[in-house]
Amino acid sequence: MRRVSVVGGSCTGKTTFSRALAGILDVPFVELDALNWEANWTMADVRTFQERIRAATAGDAWVVDGNYGGRGARDIVWPRADTVVWLDLPLLVTLARMWRRTTDRIRRRETLWGGNQETIRNTFFQRQSLFVWAVTTHRRRRRSFAELMARPEYAHITFHRLRSAAEAERWLREERAGPDARPIRDRAPPAAR
Repeated sequence: MRRVSVVGGSCTGKTTFSRALAGILDVPFVELDALNWEANWTMADVRTFQERIRAATAGDAWVVDGNYGGRGARDIVWPRADTVVWLDLPLLVTLARMWRRTTDRIRRRETLWGGNQETIRNTFFQRQSLFVWAVTTHRRRRRSFAELMARPEYAHITFHRLRSAAEAERWLREERAGPDARPIRDRAPPAAR
């Protein structure tokens, strides 16, 4: 496991998990949000975004945090990935996390990618709210990831579908303990995991 893509819905813990895994593997951590967002919550143009991904994943080892399949990130990352970890937490868990994270960021006036900050207005009172996005994409994303993992072009990838925070923490502990401490995993169909 040297090239890992960590995917999942908003507030499933992708960034925290990815940073921890990158530390365990001693490989670079790549955050797609940081490559995508520019000032004033403007997305980088697709070509620039994809060039940034290619540059960030040019090495032989990395952990990439994020999805952005519609912007071509998956087409760049997954053909080279040897492992995909899907954090598939229940919607209510992710919404509760989103509430805590977002309100904390607003209260602290935390600066995010591209110098952006979350505000009450852009978080709660816009049609493109992260909360609306999370609710409207949750079921579709689950279906999509399950279908993607069954595609023959991704047969070279070992997939791990982790369905709770406890399962994700346990998986990281096993990775931290090393190969002798981990149970042998087979390449079961994604739906079985």
